[in-house]
Amino acid sequence: MSFSRFWFTAGFVGSVLMPGLAFAQGMMEDTTERKQPLEIWGIQFEEFEYRYSDDDEELGVWNGDFFYGTDALKVRWLTKGEYAIEEQAYEGLENQLVGQIPISTFFDAKAGVRFDTPEGPDRTYAVLGVSGLAPQWFEVDANLYVSDEGDTSAEVDAEYELLLTNYWILAATVDATVAFSEDREIGIGKGLVSTETGLRLSYDLIDRSVSPYVGVVHERKYGDSADFAESAGGSTEDWFAVIGARIAF
Repeated sequence: MSFSRFWFTAGFVGSVLMPGLAFAQGMMEDTTERKQPLEIWGIQFEEFEYRYSDDDEELGVWNGDFFYGTDALKVRWLTKGEYAIEEQAYEGLENQLVGQIPISTFFDAKAGVRFDTPEGPDRTYAVLGVSGLAPQWFEVDANLYVSDEGDTSAEVDAEYELLLTNYWILAATVDATVAFSEDREIGIGKGLVSTETGLRLSYDLIDRSVSPYVGVVHERKYGDSADFAESAGGSTEDWFAVIGARIAF
């Protein structure tokens, strides 16, 4: 075989094989990357607000979520509370540390512990819950709690966002707590304990990372829980004007 024919043959074979090899290598790299779990982390405050009630009560309120992990498993620190500005004291402080895994396309399951500082003795709870997107685009978060005193309760939070424009969003929220046993020391009666409903109008200032809002919130206690609050000199129903911001990093 002449040198010219050899180089011609080698060049022809190379021109045919090299693109195929490059494509195969790319497919292997892509498969390898997809097999590696994608790490995600973030900080979100669904509520970071000032509240002023019809009884001239002033509160600082927050509801935050710090998370780290992958699509298969996330660790979340959930924190929320109410701080009475005039009294300079916490009316409620709750922290949860949970692990979360997907159980369907739209829902995750979570389990962990909750540390609560209510009006009265502190409480520690085991937590088991689900969160996700229900039909009709309702965001739902449902949790079952069992305290270190053996008392059980459940909490369901639901939110619906109505996109008025690309920047203006009207969000409606409903939070309800039910107790399956009484815990008189922290003012919890058996049955429906309390509800909180809210309506907030927000504006996406920075691509949904910072969204200032104004709104109104209604809080109410029921049954024995309302009686416990009245006997302690507290209120059983309040309306609040709110101003705050949703923040995400």
